[in-house]
Amino acid sequence: MKAVIFAGGTGTRLWPLSRKKSPKQFEKLVGNKSTLQLAVERLLPDFKPQDIYISSNYNYKKILSEQLPKIPQKNFILEPEKKDVAPAIALSLGIIGKLNPNEPVAILWSDHLVKEAVLFKKILKVAAKEIKKNPNKIVFIGHKPRFPSINLGYIHFGKKTATEQGISFYQFNDLKYRPDEKTATNFFSSGEYAWNLGYFVTSAKFISDCFKKLAPDIYKRNEKIISSLGKKNYETVLRENYRLINSVSFDNAILEKLNKKEATVIVEDIGWSDVGSWEALKEALESHNYENVIRGKVYLEHVRDSLIYNYQDGKLIVGVDLDENIIVNTNDVILIAKKNSMPKVKKLVENFSGTEHEKHI
Repeated sequence: MKAVIFAGGTGTRLWPLSRKKSPKQFEKLVGNKSTLQLAVERLLPDFKPQDIYISSNYNYKKILSEQLPKIPQKNFILEPEKKDVAPAIALSLGIIGKLNPNEPVAILWSDHLVKEAVLFKKILKVAAKEIKKNPNKIVFIGHKPRFPSINLGYIHFGKKTATEQGISFYQFNDLKYRPDEKTATNFFSSGEYAWNLGYFVTSAKFISDCFKKLAPDIYKRNEKIISSLGKKNYETVLRENYRLINSVSFDNAILEKLNKKEATVIVEDIGWSDVGSWEALKEALESHNYENVIRGKVYLEHVRDSLIYNYQDGKLIVGVDLDENIIVNTNDVILIAKKNSMPKVKKLVENFSGTEHEKHI
């Protein structure tokens, strides 16, 4: 079994730590490790390093080498420019599929936390067994929702179809994009919807066939790239063709058009969290709702429900009489905001584009 961890995003909701020159998946958010490093560690030792691939951008090649010295550099699948997820998946699975078209492949992401790693790996193995039986299929890994989130997509699943090693498979009904509050509440209370993590297990051949049938323009360009793999002109062919591929999400290009019989769903609680924002990181790391989450030199009095991250060893942050705050101190920026005001940060950061506080690569 192979695994591809996608690590090409920028993550402006974790500004000022996450910048375009060093996105969130490479920064030390949990302890002294990045979420990318944690994503790889979760797979070991069940996966060998040579079976783990990283999909990212050429600009991050040095960071990948520094953070993941055990992963062979030939397993770094690098985009010459940033596109949406569909082209990245087409490229990654096209490369993997050239040698192992029917082997199970897990699609995973670099900016998540998973507390139940043992259960998670068991799910991957069970899903892989299903794909070995039928390579022309996709297994979605959904998460039992903890609350009616409006920031996540959902998988609508139906009746139970099979059970393997205590892991149940369910009928796939549909994908639902981020719902409004009322719809999310209905999804949550129905018990028929799982959070869509973007995790799935499939085969490279199945995904290639899907692109050929459902997104032929991407397929044709990608086939030109893959045919040059291992040749001297590979990078030239990659750059020339990749820039001409439309930037489109994998959901829009493929998943929304799938034949329902070609998919099945596993729904479990793996202690998953998307740490794409400071408030989400706090929710992932806190043991109760009003706990403070801190990093670095921080001293607090009468402070509750706040996240305070200090990345300067020579500076002490002192907080008094604060509630529901996000405070992040880096070498060049101090962010101070109420927790419920964080959605405004992404818009605000757009004003710094091209400046010293949000450098382009």
